Amino acid sequence: MVARIREEGLQKSKVMEYESYIVDVLGARLTLSRDMQRAQTWALEEMKRMGLSNVASEPYMDYGVTWDNEYVSAHMVEPDYMPLTAYPVAHTVGTEGKVTAEAVIVDLQTQDDLNNWRGKLNGKAVLISNPATIDLQTLTHGVQRYTDEELKALEKVTITPARNRPRNIANPVLITAVERMAFLKSELVAVVLQTDGNRLGIVPAYSRPGSKEDGWSADGNRKTPPILAVTPEHYNRMYRILKRGIPVRLEVDIRNRMGEKVEQAVNLIGEITGTDPKAGVVMLGAHFDTWHGSPNASDNSSGTAVALEAIRILKTLGVKPRRTIRIALWSGEEQGLYGSRAYVKKHFGDPKDPAVGVRPEYELLSAYFNQDYGAGQYRGIYLQGNETARTMLSAWMEPFRDLGMNMVSNQSLGSTDHVAFDDVGLPGFQFLQDRTPGTAGHTNLDFLEGIQSEDLMKNATIMAAYVYHAAMSAERVPRKAAFTK
Repeated sequence: MVARIREEGLQKSKVMEYESYIVDVLGARLTLSRDMQRAQTWALEEMKRMGLSNVASEPYMDYGVTWDNEYVSAHMVEPDYMPLTAYPVAHTVGTEGKVTAEAVIVDLQTQDDLNNWRGKLNGKAVLISNPATIDLQTLTHGVQRYTDEELKALEKVTITPARNRPRNIANPVLITAVERMAFLKSELVAVVLQTDGNRLGIVPAYSRPGSKEDGWSADGNRKTPPILAVTPEHYNRMYRILKRGIPVRLEVDIRNRMGEKVEQAVNLIGEITGTDPKAGVVMLGAHFDTWHGSPNASDNSSGTAVALEAIRILKTLGVKPRRTIRIALWSGEEQGLYGSRAYVKKHFGDPKDPAVGVRPEYELLSAYFNQDYGAGQYRGIYLQGNETARTMLSAWMEPFRDLGMNMVSNQSLGSTDHVAFDDVGLPGFQFLQDRTPGTAGHTNLDFLEGIQSEDLMKNATIMAAYVYHAAMSAERVPRKAAFTK
């Protein structure tokens, strides 16, 4: 079967068909945007076309109102003309038409700063960030794949000593980001400009701490002014001109479409039904949501394409797994693993939380396999500290060492959807992926041109094999000792 999986995945691959359609046609997919809803409709239909069973969208929370950026145009028009590379921050309002505004640098850190600027910012374009420092090392050398020495270092067993975390004590003198934006909105500023990148031409992410909580309301009444994230070199140029005492004038037009009622965010699910209902489930997946400034070819269109291709391979080969194979395409990952955490809590429970407890399905899940962290090829797999799974996961690696899949590390990774499983004691694994040049996740430059097709083909093939082994194994994937009865 592994030979058949390799043949289908490496010689008859459709992974780039998925990747290209997701990137070029569907585009960016901010959680609970109309763009995301359109993309999820396509993904559901694609899973049905494969012949998967129990295909469904599963709501998991009242997420807010929809938000889509429909148009942005930003220019410096004085003292010189320069079109700005800029993107509206998620969940902020538009400008309600074209506005021309004088730019001003405003440093708001304390209540005294608010008092000093009160009544002086009406109609202004406010620069609130410090100038960006450019990372010239990355600019000249780019990103390289892992060397053999680096992989060996990752393979070493690590022991993290327990330590008490320092208390986070609020400084009563400093204002919060929420207070800063509320003040700027109350002052009726025309637009706020910020930058937080360190590479030329790149605008990272397009959100800010607290944007979900302080930026939304059911009636569309936002608590922030229009906010633009600007590429570092354009922001720095305006900043330097203003520091010379020379006026800067901007022309900005931002159109953001917002819903009028709170809606639920959803995850997508599909299955290859197992032959033994008592054997349980093995899962694979990736987060389908992205930021909105690019199609996000690497983060995480690539993971979505790989997961879809992996389950397509297995369905095409007509596998009859003992355990049900379930694919999940999450949303809400970029904002804090909302989709996967809600799914795990609902379906499996949490043995660490007496209020939640565990569900019968908790004992039926064998493992969850995830792709995130870019589009680089798999070089190994992280155990998340689960040494009891080393022997099994190492054995499944053997047929793929010629593809560069050579490393099992006990180290843990955070900040993506396998963590939702690992946190409650369920085996959740993220593959160790190469760092590859050309991809720029969480930025405006994450397009198809940065993807290397052979990497995704290898990944989908390896993921399909791991999922197949987990679905057919007489034993489920071992769990961490602390969660083993």
